[in-house]
Amino acid sequence: MIPQLNVRHRDSGNFFLLAGPCVIEGEDMAMRIAEKIVNLTDKLAVPYVFKGSYRKANRSRNDSFTGIGDEAALKVLRKVSETFGVPTVTDIHSAAEAAMAAEYVDVLQIPAFLCRQTDLLIAAAETGKVVNIKKGQFLSPEAMQFAAQKVVDAGNNHVMITDRGTTFGYYDLIVDYRGIPAMQSFGFPVILDVTHSLQQPNQTVGVTGGLPHLIEPVARAGVAVGVDGLFIETHEDPKNAKSDGANMLPLDELEGLLTRLVAIRQTINRF
Repeated sequence: MIPQLNVRHRDSGNFFLLAGPCVIEGEDMAMRIAEKIVNLTDKLAVPYVFKGSYRKANRSRNDSFTGIGDEAALKVLRKVSETFGVPTVTDIHSAAEAAMAAEYVDVLQIPAFLCRQTDLLIAAAETGKVVNIKKGQFLSPEAMQFAAQKVVDAGNNHVMITDRGTTFGYYDLIVDYRGIPAMQSFGFPVILDVTHSLQQPNQTVGVTGGLPHLIEPVARAGVAVGVDGLFIETHEDPKNAKSDGANMLPLDELEGLLTRLVAIRQTINRF
């Protein structure tokens, strides 16, 4: 289960969910998305953490949208938490950002490309917040024990690990489901980032592509394998999202997906 977080439905037996837009595009959109997901996860008894990046630092092109301003976006995340009573998670990109973001959110997320950055991991650990480390697309599952250990060695045992696929050629990612139990053996919750696993990076047009029609098959397989949590980026209108629209789930499809995934988890729990 999620470490050190005050989440509803903690003992429901369900996977937990990190979900929300790729990036905070504004207060109104974040509040609408959060309200819908909170109502849905309460209905299904799914422990929930609202996800939203306050800034996107890893963009393909200079003209890509990066955010509405750090403080403005972080204040939106705080408002979501205070309004709906749910924890929040956001990415940090440098050691200097850790203390700043920790004032507003409950979970600091380490982007996959930065999972080996020792100073970043230690700075996140020293805030005392839960640290969610995304597995590098270039790393084996077994190598993630060393990233997690850096956080533990800095005095923080509140670690989660997220698989977001492994590079397969130039334009594709694959999920190796053997990695879920391998990383669970380290003693930390393991999350499957469904939507980022379906990115198609490095497109020649400079905008990341995606395979959103495979969101449900990938999520179903993860739940069947026994993943602790799911990470799903969702948006009211993915085609007009300002970041990662090509692989996000339309918000109005989330209820059906979660209902089916909960049914799978409940079936597994009976055995």
